[in-house]
Amino acid sequence: MRFLAHTGLRWGESSALRVSRLDLLRRRVTVAVAFVEVSGELVEGTPKNHQRRSVPIPRFLVDELAAHVAGKRRNEMVFTAPNGGPLRNTNFRARVFGPAAASVGLVGLTPHDLRHTAASLAVAAGANVKAVQRMLGHASASMRLDGYAGMFGDDLDTVATRLDEAVAARDKD
Repeated sequence: MRFLAHTGLRWGESSALRVSRLDLLRRRVTVAVAFVEVSGELVEGTPKNHQRRSVPIPRFLVDELAAHVAGKRRNEMVFTAPNGGPLRNTNFRARVFGPAAASVGLVGLTPHDLRHTAASLAVAAGANVKAVQRMLGHASASMRLDGYAGMFGDDLDTVATRLDEAVAARDKD
């Protein structure tokens, strides 16, 4: 689930992801569809905001994804259940994700929490707020910004350090 933790896709978006939506050369995934479970049936529809979006794929995931989709046809799903069918959140959480999270002391962690992880990692890496908004498919940059802001207590020190570095570089020229 490193893919979720570093791209910020919603569960339904990643479970409906087809090979044709991966552009590993450009390091992008196009989010255009998502699965929603309705009365036990998976229904394919548009993402939550009904908008397509392009999401960056970190370079360190490209080789893993390339190996993972090798031999798959363009219309096949990228991530599948053991039987080859679509991943269902409830099954995956109970059988794989929950036990894995508990084994590293993160009882209660959900796949959706990895979306927050992706946003937090992007902010910590210096991504601008508008880029994170587009990555997550949020209608507004402020939608989750307040939720992530508290995660980086040293940000004010970082701002001061970067300002010092910018002024020193300017004075050097």
